[in-house]
Amino acid sequence: MKALKIGELATRSGLTVRALHHYDSIGLLTPSARADSGYRLYSRDDVARLHQIQALRKFGMSLADIGTFLASPDAPFADIVAQQIDALDRQIAQATALREQLTQLQRQMSGGDEPALEDWLSTLEHMHLYEQYFSQDELRRLPFWQQDARRNQAWGALVNAVRDLMARGVAADDPQAGVLAQRWMQMLEQDTGGNPEFAWRMTAMLEQEASAQRLTRITPELKQYVGEAFGASRLALYAKYLSEAELHYMRTHSGKHFREWMELIVTVHKHMASGVAASAPSSHALACEWMRLFRLRVGDDPATLDKIRLAHEREPALLQGTWVSAAMLDYIRTAAAPITTAGQQTDQIRRGR
Repeated sequence: MKALKIGELATRSGLTVRALHHYDSIGLLTPSARADSGYRLYSRDDVARLHQIQALRKFGMSLADIGTFLASPDAPFADIVAQQIDALDRQIAQATALREQLTQLQRQMSGGDEPALEDWLSTLEHMHLYEQYFSQDELRRLPFWQQDARRNQAWGALVNAVRDLMARGVAADDPQAGVLAQRWMQMLEQDTGGNPEFAWRMTAMLEQEASAQRLTRITPELKQYVGEAFGASRLALYAKYLSEAELHYMRTHSGKHFREWMELIVTVHKHMASGVAASAPSSHALACEWMRLFRLRVGDDPATLDKIRLAHEREPALLQGTWVSAAMLDYIRTAAAPITTAGQQTDQIRRGR
């Protein structure tokens, strides 16, 4: 093969003369010789190197990375291929996420007129906000992300109803507020797929992101009102089983360890999802913490504890909207069995039995 001038190489390789000049200037492809007239001359080896450069460029490598790679002839080419597969996987994931976002916008438009610019911007801002707290895989698995017009309308109507009660000065312990709070918590539990960790992240998002409060219209005051109303509605159910003194104790202590409770529920849920047996030492430790918080909330009187258990058996609404399922309670009871047995023996000793 005769040496090629730069114009010939540009024509046959599909590159521009300017690109070949640039490759030369950065030391990526320097011609092996020059003609007496000063023209660059490219040998067979130079052409072979150019083929390598073009192949690596198709993999998406930068010119700097190509230079480093070609400077190390022992570098495994398979590693480069693996890196490019990873890059393609990321691009596919991004394209999939974009497609889902566009599909959601399409669903929003299918119910009526084309949304205004502000609606588009709000939707995109909403998406970006959630993506800071949830991975794409998590978002695909969660009902709240697959939003449709009816779900949005339901949440909007519920927020408006709660805001109306607050504006009219209706107390959080009023039955009207309790009904809305129960509906609120049940919808939230459904929209997070019954996963307390996702609910906890959404709580953090609402607390930390001003844009989240603006987009959802869920202010800290509204969130507190719903929480108080939900607590009051649950106390109303417990009132069927507890004395006034017992209710007063629960009313005084129920909200004091909210974060500890949520963190514990999240941990227990993860434990169960991972398949850790209730008999495992780690499960036993969780049961100990559960019982500690439970007694801080309701007291140590065994009679009260029996009443609480009876209430849970007869009032399924007590668990709705709490991310605590009957299966979780069974798991804790099994894990706590050694503690319960020891406690019963201690109680019998104290009573002289």
